[in-house]
Amino acid sequence: MRDMILKAVKQHVEGRIAKHRANVEVFLNKTVGVAEHIDFTESVEAELRKMAEYDDILEILYKYFE
Repeated sequence: MRDMILKAVKQHVEGRIAKHRANVEVFLNKTVGVAEHIDFTESVEAELRKMAEYDDILEILYKYFE
């Protein structure tokens, strides 16, 4: 049960990181598709902050639970 829960959390967090990374790629490569975003740098920074938050969770998982 423990392993199943830890695996589920890890997969969820990795999925969130992938989502925010994809958003950054869109901002960097397809600016026409995100025309409603005036401040691209702020939008990218916001996505990076979210990625960092989830990356911290992964780090804690590896450090204390594996």
